[in-house]
Amino acid sequence: MPYLVAMAEQLRRVLSIQSHVVSGYVGNKSASFPLQVLGFEIDAVNSVQFSNHTGYGYWKGQVLNDTELTDLVEGLQHNKLDTYSHLLTGYIGSASFLSSVVGVVQRLRQVNPGLIYVCDPVLGDNGCMYVPKELLPIYRDRIIPMANIITPNQFEAELLTGEKIKNVEDARRCVNLLHAKGCETVVLSSTDLGSSDHLLALASSVVGKKMFATIRIPRFPHNFTGTGDLFASLLLAWMSITESDLKVSLEKTIATMQSVLKKTLEYGRSQTPEGSEISKAHLELRLIQSKREIEDPKPTIEAEVNE
Repeated sequence: MPYLVAMAEQLRRVLSIQSHVVSGYVGNKSASFPLQVLGFEIDAVNSVQFSNHTGYGYWKGQVLNDTELTDLVEGLQHNKLDTYSHLLTGYIGSASFLSSVVGVVQRLRQVNPGLIYVCDPVLGDNGCMYVPKELLPIYRDRIIPMANIITPNQFEAELLTGEKIKNVEDARRCVNLLHAKGCETVVLSSTDLGSSDHLLALASSVVGKKMFATIRIPRFPHNFTGTGDLFASLLLAWMSITESDLKVSLEKTIATMQSVLKKTLEYGRSQTPEGSEISKAHLELRLIQSKREIEDPKPTIEAEVNE
């Protein structure tokens, strides 16, 4: 029995390739702690290393190139440290680096054919791309067919499929096109299909029993940074823990997100004089302070399921 327990723990090991900041919580800084709290070992490769997120308007740092990524993976491979249950990718800023990720997926699946690849295809939001346009065909034609789970926002899903989403039926058609490319689970982490009070997230899976689900997410009166990275890491964890129960995973992910954002906003307001705007520093995600909510989320919002 102890051996079986040890094996189960060993197989919850994530290689996460995304951005890193020295101060604050985006990219790997946003994903690592929640995954660790939920019982996952996480090895992080930082696609960029910045002093802080770019929303501050000023930052300094370095960008990892494709050769450096390959070197890191080769080092892991040489020492037989490349057995992972999951690969998680987020922000990647160059086409050459993203092309190298294709090779990383192939290498890791040679070691573990059952590797689950969770991809957040970071392309842009609100009608604007904030990565080079050359990344789009690589995501669309090479990355998405290799991914088990993807978490695009509405704009990214539209870019990846060439379809506009104006209603839920459009979203379902868009999601089915992504399934047709080979991706088993598609979650639109946010869409414009809700209301002034709620966002609408949509999720679809063709693993086992086909399922399509929607969930209404209460809006907060502020924008936060790092939420997409947090969402993808939580979904990865709960899909593994629940053995791909999409409904439960979605509900627990959203419950955690709501708790973290509520705590973050409360802290920001407590640090801000009345009538003043909350600073970006005071809206950094309060992840450490949300450890209990990450470990044991209490869903209050139920996902609506349609088969």
